[in-house]
Amino acid sequence: MSSVKVECVVKESASIGEGPVWEESEQTLMFVDITGQKIHRWSPSTNQIQSLETGGTVGFVVPRRSGGYVAGVGRSIVAVDWSTQVMTSLVVVDEDKTNNRLNDGKVDPIGRLLAGTMGREEQPAEVRKQGSLFSVNFDLSVTKHLSQVDISNGMDWSLDQKTFFYIDSLSLTVDAFDYDTNSGEIGNRRVVYRMEKGEGLPDGMTVDSDGCLWVACYNGGRVINIDPVTGDRTWRQSLGTQKVFRKNPPWGLRKVSKELGVHKVFKDNPSSLRLSRTLHGVSGPSLTSGS
Repeated sequence: MSSVKVECVVKESASIGEGPVWEESEQTLMFVDITGQKIHRWSPSTNQIQSLETGGTVGFVVPRRSGGYVAGVGRSIVAVDWSTQVMTSLVVVDEDKTNNRLNDGKVDPIGRLLAGTMGREEQPAEVRKQGSLFSVNFDLSVTKHLSQVDISNGMDWSLDQKTFFYIDSLSLTVDAFDYDTNSGEIGNRRVVYRMEKGEGLPDGMTVDSDGCLWVACYNGGRVINIDPVTGDRTWRQSLGTQKVFRKNPPWGLRKVSKELGVHKVFKDNPSSLRLSRTLHGVSGPSLTSGS
């Protein structure tokens, strides 16, 4: 794969900037500052940023079809009314682990929300086996799929919607599961890719239109492209910064130090930055899509 231009399109002070999601209907880019406890919304047409203070660590935000957003704040899945700046708790996870927080979250092919937790870190990447992976169903019931997770992180689905890709960062692997879209059940876990020396920790992840995986490498200063069929790394791109996180948009990258830079690569069309369910062309009633 030929080299690409990596361009910073948003500069905003952030402690841990994560989770950019392109909101097609509003033509805005959402992202969070986890420990800064803020949700940001950037308009490329005006180059203005609006922010909402969450009052707790915020791991992700996704648009809701009925309006507003759903976010992971502390251990709560909350509905966000942007116009009033009001958050309403919908469900709480890990009720027996008060030191945990929600980290990455994403919407499955029919609109079900999957979200993971992790223990709060004394030092970066020094938590062990405190987290879980949950799904929040259309009736707000919660299903726990995995426990004993270190740092629940990147997730996405294959183009045929039959495979769920998942990252528990400290395992240093990208894993795959069989996925049942009707029930939301996962099974048959296997390793797709094992990180090589110097690549850092796998963090955020997304699937592109060819079905390949793009994985951000925390402490590796790069993103890598993986063929999930062969398990081969087909491409990598250095970003000139060690702390790299990438989560929701198919084409969005970000770097984090004291400055958040949301980068665009491969395509200059901002409409390519969209919630992955839009990429897959699937819609349906759901918690995040507007139940």
